[in-house]
Amino acid sequence: MARLKEYNGHYCESEYEYAFIGFLEAEGWRYSSGNNIRRVTKRDVLIADDFKKFIADTNPDLTEDEVTQIYDNVRLVGAESDFATLHKVYGWMVNGVQFTPQDELPGMIPLIDFDNWDKNIFRVVNQFTVEYTNNGQKENRRPDVLLFVNGMPLCVVELKNPADANATIYDAWEQINIRYWRDIPHLLHYCPLACISDGVKTRLGTVRTPYEHFYAWRRVNEGDVVSTLPFAETETMIKGVYTPERFVEIFRDYIYFQDSIYDSDEVEIVCRYPQFFAAKLLKQSIVNSVVTRSGKGGTYFGATGCGKTYTMAFLARQLALRCTDIPEIGSPTIILIVDRDELQKQGSKLFTKSKEFLNLGEVSVVKNRTQLRQELGARQSGGFYICTIQKFCDREDDKIGLINDRQNIICFSDEAHRTQLEHSKKIQFSKDADENMKAMVSKPYAKVLKEAFPHATFVGFTGTPIAETYQTFGDEIDRYTMDQAVADGLTVSIKYHPRIAKVLLDNKKVKEIENYYKKCADDGAIYEDIEASKKAMSSMEIILGEPSRLERLAIDIHNHYVASCVGDPDRIKKAMVVCSNRKIAYALLQKFKDKYPEWFEEKKSPDGVSVTEEELKELKPMPFMAMVASVGSNDEKDMYDYLGGVKNDKRSEELDAAFKQEKSNFRIVIVVDMWITGFDVPCLTYLYNDKPLKKHLLIQTISRVNRKYPGKEYGMVID
Repeated sequence: MARLKEYNGHYCESEYEYAFIGFLEAEGWRYSSGNNIRRVTKRDVLIADDFKKFIADTNPDLTEDEVTQIYDNVRLVGAESDFATLHKVYGWMVNGVQFTPQDELPGMIPLIDFDNWDKNIFRVVNQFTVEYTNNGQKENRRPDVLLFVNGMPLCVVELKNPADANATIYDAWEQINIRYWRDIPHLLHYCPLACISDGVKTRLGTVRTPYEHFYAWRRVNEGDVVSTLPFAETETMIKGVYTPERFVEIFRDYIYFQDSIYDSDEVEIVCRYPQFFAAKLLKQSIVNSVVTRSGKGGTYFGATGCGKTYTMAFLARQLALRCTDIPEIGSPTIILIVDRDELQKQGSKLFTKSKEFLNLGEVSVVKNRTQLRQELGARQSGGFYICTIQKFCDREDDKIGLINDRQNIICFSDEAHRTQLEHSKKIQFSKDADENMKAMVSKPYAKVLKEAFPHATFVGFTGTPIAETYQTFGDEIDRYTMDQAVADGLTVSIKYHPRIAKVLLDNKKVKEIENYYKKCADDGAIYEDIEASKKAMSSMEIILGEPSRLERLAIDIHNHYVASCVGDPDRIKKAMVVCSNRKIAYALLQKFKDKYPEWFEEKKSPDGVSVTEEELKELKPMPFMAMVASVGSNDEKDMYDYLGGVKNDKRSEELDAAFKQEKSNFRIVIVVDMWITGFDVPCLTYLYNDKPLKKHLLIQTISRVNRKYPGKEYGMVID
């Protein structure tokens, strides 16, 4: 490694470049200057000698002409859009290219040896000039560092001068995502991965990753203590991602593309370190469980907003492709069980577009138990099915019984903590309560699932585990806390302001609540079997629903929200008001309507918001504020009609779609139970909580405002 020269205590950019290369050399990469690499023209982005050597060495029966033919096939790829070409080439790199030798049958020629990583040629290159044409003139681009495997540039690295305060990693991102795609897309066709660094911050993404989703890699090996020290980022990234063995592992299984028919969406994602380690650890735990027939695949504790759905996708791919040598698993059938329609929609949105990635064949949302029983009975392996827990309600008139007794069924339970209802005798149902919910708590969840799938393995994913979660799914396999998510920039921090509490409560009670929130933050979302919130539910709702208090509450929320938006008019800030019950919520809505009728005028977008003609076409006229709740058969007429009556579901869907549209006039929603969990709106910034919550639900609720959004530094809970 070159000795670094210091300038005013900092390294200059060129010296940092060679230091970065030196780190890679230490891990086993060969260094070459681009000036010394033989190419026919500077438009060529493959290292022909390395490519041909690898193909010839791993396929000794091929002739020299045939090797050259394979090289030309890869070199001359194109004709599709830039992104479709990238996706296509990535598929070749992972699966091999089809080739028919003379007088032989067609077969797949691997471009990378993933099973024997040391058989590949790993080369780190700088000074690699890439030529392009601009208005008839030949121009050049020269990426700082390129990482080649078998002559193919798989990762582009852009470095910025650590000594220059004006040179940021954002500039590095712009270089890749704007200038390189504009000028040298023929390089990026082969280059799925991207790394940006200034010596302090070192972040991993793809050549199609938005800047805000480039992340640090803070763990080298399983069980390592996570370091958040900035100067550790480069070393941890190189050791955790770029050691040759680890690099090909990530490259093969942890880069996600949607199915090729959706290439126009241009979705490409590389895993984050918690997803990588969670998938690896859970896979091993599941294998052990299947072999030993314990049925408990383990519990993953991932903070709300950390990307558990993608963790499931990476895990599913591991189970589909990397367990074929285990007879008890082979190609498993995976069933994703969720407890809310919103989570089912989220799951289906991702997984139904991921058949190629999952490699399990059929991916579908299950309409009912009969369909699930038929689907599972018709296959002995493969398949990915998504269904709600309500499909497993055990009623007297509709017994579940056995659905399938295969051993290679793996059940993923999303938000597993909410399915562990066991104290049914303590639950008082209203007359119009959902019959399925009554049935669900009449028999323990674990028992019902075991009856349906007696030999399956169950895996729990949760952001707020309770004791019953571990009893059903097994020990905690890995965790990723709220504090880690904030430190890594996956979510924004949550600030607490006891404004509403002070409208109602004495100073002692306010202090209790403040300490309670502080404990939530200090725990980092470590949720054992603890006491519920110190707010007393018994007499609280009588106080909460008092008309004069609701009027003061409406005024206070209005003034706080307006003042907050005035201070930052260009940023979209949506808000949620959480009420104790539906009657109180509707009464509060009426107070808002009486005091601020302008909030209930229906518009497509608020005044003063810049909206294009195309955006306007997508928007529907909406009030500034609305209430979202289920409808009860015994509701008073005015509330029943407002909530849509028999068309309540359709109304809720329309409001859901509008609230998720950033420029919609619909900015503030009043809720009770709906939209509290599994509902993601990144621009949701303020949560006005007027509902006593137990800790696991509290965390789920306040986590609605921790999602990242451009310009959003934090989410605020006003309680």
